[in-house]
Amino acid sequence: MTDHATQEKQPYPAETTAIRAADIQLAQARISAVIAPTPLQYCPRLSEATGAQIYLKREDLQDVRSYKIRGAYNSIVQLDDNQRAAGIVAASAGNHAQGVAYACNALGIKGRIYVPESTPKQKLSRILVHGKDSVELKLVGANFDEASAAAREDAAATGATLVEPFDARDTIIGQGTVAAEILSQLTALGKHADAVVVPVGGGGLLAGVLSYLHDMSPRTAVIGAEPATAASMQAALDNNGPVTLKDIDPFVDGAAVKRVGDLNYQVVDKQRSRLHMLAISEGAVCTEMLDLYQNEGIVAEPAGALSVAGLKAMSFSPGDVIVCIISGGNNDVLRYNEVVERSLVHQGLKHYFLVNFPQEPGQLRHFLSEVLGPEDDITRFEYLKRNNRDTGAALVGIQLGKASELPALLERMDASKIYCQQLRPGTPEYDFLT
Repeated sequence: MTDHATQEKQPYPAETTAIRAADIQLAQARISAVIAPTPLQYCPRLSEATGAQIYLKREDLQDVRSYKIRGAYNSIVQLDDNQRAAGIVAASAGNHAQGVAYACNALGIKGRIYVPESTPKQKLSRILVHGKDSVELKLVGANFDEASAAAREDAAATGATLVEPFDARDTIIGQGTVAAEILSQLTALGKHADAVVVPVGGGGLLAGVLSYLHDMSPRTAVIGAEPATAASMQAALDNNGPVTLKDIDPFVDGAAVKRVGDLNYQVVDKQRSRLHMLAISEGAVCTEMLDLYQNEGIVAEPAGALSVAGLKAMSFSPGDVIVCIISGGNNDVLRYNEVVERSLVHQGLKHYFLVNFPQEPGQLRHFLSEVLGPEDDITRFEYLKRNNRDTGAALVGIQLGKASELPALLERMDASKIYCQQLRPGTPEYDFLT
């Protein structure tokens, strides 16, 4: 790849927390009885678009529809009899919870799982399906960090074992089995990975992938893709240690974490020379979610589409072998309208305006015939409170045929006697009205 220079193997830290390929290979053997390898699929569409050979690691096809089962099961299956009897506690944005629930039911262990109140209903339902009578579900807080604080208080008060979603050695080791499978599957195809694109939230998967590739494929670059409005790993790297972000957008719920794990950061920091981080907008994520569904039939959740969305920010040499980890497929169909909306705004196809129509006959007809272009559609029209008897204000949503047609639309609006004010994303007016 042209943007990311390959790195020779660097000395690995000698701390007791260091994670080696051998640890991950042992975890593979430990979890193989319940977790089958997921497919590594070649993607013709993305390969043609990039000029590289793009492969998708389909962790959305796990029984719990995400890679999180790997770390959860690897952690829980190693508990001793006393720890199992005391039960477990976990916090999650939804996917780790499903892995924990699955392990609790499979191993006959009681668990309490804390998730944010904003967790999609689809994920809540799947947690209970996998856990059955073994788990108790608790909705606490506005985000993962608040749910995590409640889980820690529970564990401290009851003596239950806290099963970390990312900031724990056994969790990282379990997630690292994804990289072990990727290399094995590519070897079977006679190929070598030039880069692996990893979705990043708390950093567990990233730390596991980096650890395995450090030992087994040191010339493979690693690209971390995290939400632009929850870029906690980049913040940690910039500040030489984990920091807590003040505000995050919870839309990419599987990766919306205010603070990365301390151990995760330690692993990542030691290998930052072979890592490149990307900040992906939520709109780009939504566009790729729709493209994956419409072209490959893949139902990816927002975090699951992060890696593929990151491809557009990368450059490649012809024939580079790039693996994108589709981390999860727990997407709630009730969010479809929001996904489409964010995608259209991201592509420059959807715009909102406050329009003041003079109270004269034919003004709406004039707006439709003289202001809008032939391929423009009104997707939303709501009259607001009238300020006086001469004008009537309306919120108007317009979908363009092409993004390039916006300047011409704005020119026609300026030339019209109808007053039009564009509402821009990120402003209080836009957030309130949309």
